[in-house]
Amino acid sequence: MVPLANTLLDTLMAEDAPFGDLTTRALGIGQRMGVMTFTARHEQVVCCTEDVAALLTRLGLDTETVTGSGIRVAPGQVLLRARGMAGALHLGWKVSQTLLEWAGGIATETHDIVMAARHVDGASTPEVAVACSRKTPPLTRAIAMRAVLAGGGIMHRTGLSDTILVFAEHLAFMDPGRGMNDVVLRLRKNAPERRIAIEVSDVATATAAARAGAEALQLEKLSPDEVRRLCVDLAAAKLSPNIIVAGGINSINVDQYVKAGAHVIVTSAPYSAKPRDVQVGISAV
Repeated sequence: MVPLANTLLDTLMAEDAPFGDLTTRALGIGQRMGVMTFTARHEQVVCCTEDVAALLTRLGLDTETVTGSGIRVAPGQVLLRARGMAGALHLGWKVSQTLLEWAGGIATETHDIVMAARHVDGASTPEVAVACSRKTPPLTRAIAMRAVLAGGGIMHRTGLSDTILVFAEHLAFMDPGRGMNDVVLRLRKNAPERRIAIEVSDVATATAAARAGAEALQLEKLSPDEVRRLCVDLAAAKLSPNIIVAGGINSINVDQYVKAGAHVIVTSAPYSAKPRDVQVGISAV
């Protein structure tokens, strides 16, 4: 995974300690040597230990990444150690802990959904992809994307610039007399190297989009039964686009969508996951 940019790490530090750590400075203990250890308090998929190490290194600490991102650990597992002056230890403490806990929550929830999607009714379904949407809290996308990847998921779209996804709101501005064929032809002409995905909500639109050449159909907020019926109708028409389902999907109901015929599960559920607690110990040496 691509590491978080130093500019982002600096922004996190500037947010928490824009003028340093007043308490440590006032106590006059900043030059004393110490060690800080991060330990998983809950079972979790670890994320961002490498980035925390980079952040703490920028503060002048010697760091050791014990557990890398993407590894599921039991409570008590050591994640990271840092050694150096107390001033730097206290400066980086809460920023690092919060980053690990928040990213770990997203990574763990993503992993739970991935496991539920790929093991349905005792059968393995490794071909099903779990893709997280771009509906991250504002200004957190780089961290959230890292956590999704650590949890075994992929990103549905990192932004508007990387993929083509046609909504009804786009079609509202098209000439209604031209039809879906014109939509696909325009996209093929202006972005010939991109896959075309079109959001649909009924059999007629889905069939028209697939016949026009759309490689993927996105079904928004359809029930598993509706998805199943649509997949049956498309198969009867000898059409086989990738089926993307989105809207209210989580680790509890994802298996129903896999059984209905979905190839890609789109979810934003991990972004509201509870952070996974990380215990921090700091001691003088």
